[in-house]
Parts: sequence; C-alpha cells; structure tokens
Amino acid sequence: MVSLTVQQKLEILADAAKYDASCASSGAKRAGNGKGIGHSDGNGICHSYTPDGRCISLLKLLLTNYCTYDCVFCVNRVSSDIRRARFTPEEIVSLTLDFYKRNYIEGLFLSSGIIQSPDYTMEQLVQVAKTLRTVHYFGGYIHIKAIPGCAERLLEEAGTYADRLSANIELPTQADLVQLAPEKKSHVIEGTMGHIHDHKAGLDEERSRFRSTPKFAPAGQSTQMVIGATPSTDRQIIQRANHLYTSYKLRRVYYTGFSPYPEADTRLPLQASPMVREHRLYQADWLMRYYGFAADEITTEDKPELDLSIDPKLAWARRHPEFFPVDINAAAREALLRVPGIGYGSVDRILRIRKYHKLSIEDLRKLHVRLKDAEHYIIAADHLPIHEVTIFDVAQKAIESEVRAAASESISKVEAALPAMQMQLFTQAANSAVSGVL
Repeated sequence: MVSLTVQQKLEILADAAKYDASCASSGAKRAGNGKGIGHSDGNGICHSYTPDGRCISLLKLLLTNYCTYDCVFCVNRVSSDIRRARFTPEEIVSLTLDFYKRNYIEGLFLSSGIIQSPDYTMEQLVQVAKTLRTVHYFGGYIHIKAIPGCAERLLEEAGTYADRLSANIELPTQADLVQLAPEKKSHVIEGTMGHIHDHKAGLDEERSRFRSTPKFAPAGQSTQMVIGATPSTDRQIIQRANHLYTSYKLRRVYYTGFSPYPEADTRLPLQASPMVREHRLYQADWLMRYYGFAADEITTEDKPELDLSIDPKLAWARRHPEFFPVDINAAAREALLRVPGIGYGSVDRILRIRKYHKLSIEDLRKLHVRLKDAEHYIIAADHLPIHEVTIFDVAQKAIESEVRAAASESISKVEAALPAMQMQLFTQAANSAVSGVL
C-alpha cells in the first residue's frame, strides 16, 4: 500500500467533500479567550461575505472517503473504484491551525465516510473538535457531521465542542432510501436529529436560569437532501423539508441536485437535475421559513412539480387572483409578504415608511421592489392594477356569452309558447268539467 503525503490526502479529501453543501452557517459567536487563537463573530461562513465585504470560508474536509455503505448515488460508496485516503485526527488539527494562521479560513467543516462503525467514526470526528478546543483553545467556527445511529453520548460531546451539527437526510423518502441507500433508515437519521434537538432545547432552557450552563451546538443543526436521483416530486421534497423544520427546528435544509458520473448504476438517471430546480426549491424553502406559506400551498395535488419558468410566489399569486390586489398602504404584514416582487426586507421597510406617508410607485422603486412582478398585484397611492386580458379570459367570456345566449333563446321559446299552452290547459279543464272525466 502506497503511503500518501498530507498534501496528497488534502487534494483527495477536500475534493471529496465538495458534494456536501450543508456547510454554510451563521449564528455562532465565540470570543477569543486569550489562551489560543481564533474567534467566530456570528456572520455567515463558507464562501459567504461579511458586512464589510470580506470573503470568509471554511476548511472543508472528509476524515476519510472510505465507507462501508454502498449508497448508489454516492461517489464514496464501498463499491466505487475512486482513489482512497484517510487523515488522522492530528493531521486535521494541524491543517486547521496552519490554514487559520495564514488567514485562509475562518473555521472547519468536517465530515466522513463510515469506517468500522458509526460510533468509531463519530469518535474520530469528536476527537478533532475536542483537541482544537481544549488543547489549542481554537475559537474559530467548527461544523461536524453527526453520524446517524451513533451513541447519544457522542452526539452530546460533539455538540459541546462544535458550533453546528448536521445529520444528512440523504433522500426525500424512505422508499428512495430503500432503492438507493438500503443501509440507511429514515427513522435512524431522524432519531439522531431528534436527540440533538431535545438535548439542545434542554440545555438552552437550563441556561435561561443558570448562565454557567455550557452552550450546545449554538448554531443549531442542518441537513442535506439529494434531489433528482429518484422520481420524488417537488411536493414530496417540500413537505419533507417542512416536516424536518417543524419537528427538529433545523436551521437549514440544503438541496443538492444529482449529477451523473461515469459507469453509474442503472437505477440512476442519465441526466443531471436542472440547476434551476435547486433554485426553485430554495425559493420555496424561503417561502416556508420567512414568508408564512404552508407547504401545501406551494404546489398542488394535480401539479406537484414547481414551475421552473417562474418563481413559486408568482406561481401562487397567479393561482389565487381572489387574494389581490393588496393595498400596500393598509394591508397587514402577512398579506404584503405574499405579493410577488416584494421581498422580506422590503416589507419591513414599507411598514415603517407608511406610518409617515402613503407610498407611491416611485417609493417602491426606490425600495428596489421588483415592479414588473408587483405592479399587477398591488394598490399604491398613485396606482391601480390594470386587469390583464389573457386568452383564458377571452375564452371564459365567450363561453359565458354562449351560455347566456342559449339561456335567453330557451326563455324566449317558452314565453312564445306560453299562451298556446295556457289555452290548451283551459280547454282541457272545460271539457273535463262537462264530461266529468279527468
């Protein structure tokens, strides 16, 4: 067996980690303690930008790309013939510190293939975080992948040292897992999420009474879902994401489109999932998290896929003309959030400004509202929406006109025949009175 240098391992395992998208984060503040190096200021991390314009990122690595599982969609599966490598915990600690001192990174994102067992793998990941925090007093950001099925004590220890934990749900449904990742079970993955959530909630409650209580995963937890590898619809994906948000208070669900690779299993699609589908799913995700939309509102039973040509908020607006127009100077926050072209931040600004004067179209333009979408759905101080006549409107009016014409013709015929019918009934009644026969 050929021994690899740290540089060679870095090339292999940093490249292998690129498929995990659930590494961006925010919400973790960790001040320097004067003993070691680093701090975390709470801004978004991993190819994100701080308010002052600095690009900040993470050292994103796998402990190893060896894996005992044979997930069909994963390039690191046991049956894959890729080049393998494995770091020791000490090597990752050294790389993290060296990269941080050179100002290359702001923190560490660490995941791994499953080696030996979930417990053994999780112990290795925890050792890295523990060494950084307790030996080198590292104050930077740390994100650790939680291995589903590992011991609860390991999850609790990991959350003590890491800012964020994430257990990947992998695929939208249990049926998808049975098909492409038979070793993984939805209830096991959700059990790991549930324990992280419950333990964090318990410590957060305790810290509200005792400030000395240690923080546990202060940036919460996230997950990732591969889309396009199975026939699951956008409606199923959105509903699953909504279930994870409501049940485990996840900070983010990340959607990663499946990308085919050479000599892939015949159960996998031959074409990559469109990038625009990822984009639409993220837009739908934001509608649930910030705009007050229910999962069932974003798609319908008869049309379970998102329209890739328009954003899901605009699609909802077109399906619900009875909701519009919305008066921006009088409508409630919940109604404004449903107007196409008006973003979450713009709604807050509209609510503040309208306390002092009524907003016009020009005011909305200055607030960077996307007027080409919004103008058809709003009433402003100087604007009333013009009803757009579509081919569907014309067809509907034509049908209504034909129905009215047919009804009018039938009524005219009845009215014309009514005198004769009345005379006939009178004659029959007279004859019946004379003859005594009904």
